[in-house]
Amino acid sequence: MSEKLLHGDVTDAVIQAYYDIYNGLGVGFLERVYEQAILVLLQKRGFRIEKHYPIKVHFEGVVVGEYFADLLVDRRVIIENKAVDALAPTHEAQLLNYLKATPIEVGLLLNFGGEKPEFKRKILTNDRKPHLRIRSHP
Repeated sequence: MSEKLLHGDVTDAVIQAYYDIYNGLGVGFLERVYEQAILVLLQKRGFRIEKHYPIKVHFEGVVVGEYFADLLVDRRVIIENKAVDALAPTHEAQLLNYLKATPIEVGLLLNFGGEKPEFKRKILTNDRKPHLRIRSHP
């Protein structure tokens, strides 16, 4: 690939950790087990992980909703974990909404529940978020 992916260094490492965990634990555990496993593995590999990263949704200057992304890696990539038979459009929409509501531009949706490994990489650059007053995130 001739073009460098936005935060490709982080997403490549997360995807490798995802495969390591998927192959090591297999399917059948609750989502929180996989969340903890990926947190531990990425920390061991030198990444800074924030668990349950808070996301506030603003509308006309007022907070109208508050959510928590599963993990934030090096303050650059949101990870949303699932343990379902197959990813659905609503799962992708959830991740895109997290990106839309924050200055974070890259997200990974990881499914640990299917018969085959399944993940999605989503990008929403800040120039496409005019509703945000772009500021450095916490």
